Amino acid sequence: MDYIKVENLAFSYDAEPVLQDINFTVKAGEFVILTGENGAAKSTLLKSVLGLLKPQEGTAKIAPTNIHGNKMMVGYAPQQISSFNIGFPSKVLEFVESGRYQNNRWFKRLDQEDKEHVRKALESTGMWDLRHKKIGELSGGQKQRIALARIFATDPDLFVLDEPTTGMDKESRERFYRLLRHNSKVHNKAILMVTHEHEDIKTYMDRQIILRRKEDSPWRCFSMDSCSGRSKPQP
Repeated sequence: MDYIKVENLAFSYDAEPVLQDINFTVKAGEFVILTGENGAAKSTLLKSVLGLLKPQEGTAKIAPTNIHGNKMMVGYAPQQISSFNIGFPSKVLEFVESGRYQNNRWFKRLDQEDKEHVRKALESTGMWDLRHKKIGELSGGQKQRIALARIFATDPDLFVLDEPTTGMDKESRERFYRLLRHNSKVHNKAILMVTHEHEDIKTYMDRQIILRRKEDSPWRCFSMDSCSGRSKPQP
């Protein structure tokens, strides 16, 4: 089942084309990365998929329901997702737990399953040991990690992630990729992630979409050059 479907998409800022001839899908159970040089309008493409920007041509759609027929839940992590200041009063654990209060659950207490989701989300981002610290006391990189942990705690059907591993070391990135791979292959989540082309991600992903500059177009215009498959390790 296609969770994302993009057909003949083109986008311009004022009269300046930045995207043309974009066509791809992301299915349930797929881990797809989106790469390209700086200025390749990768974030613009993500925002078009999410409906935050309207393409001049073509369409970008997210399925309204998941494979089980329930309302599609989307977890979106923009670049520099964390913007908490020093006075932010919440503790890490409280903040990530708030991600479990979804789908009209605001007045229900968290059960053991909820707490397990939160624990795994914090462990996967390397923040479990800091769960009792105040958010305002964390570094910028640590704030980024707990923001990602909260997205995982919401248990979305579709992850749309814009360079989420910025500032992570190799060990932290690989732990994060393993979690994404587990979610896609074991839980049928769909993942579309903008990233730099780190070699360590290629073991975990299913396909790579590359945006390249079109030779016969204005310098900022990019199109989809390839969508290549990779070997698929066990979850």
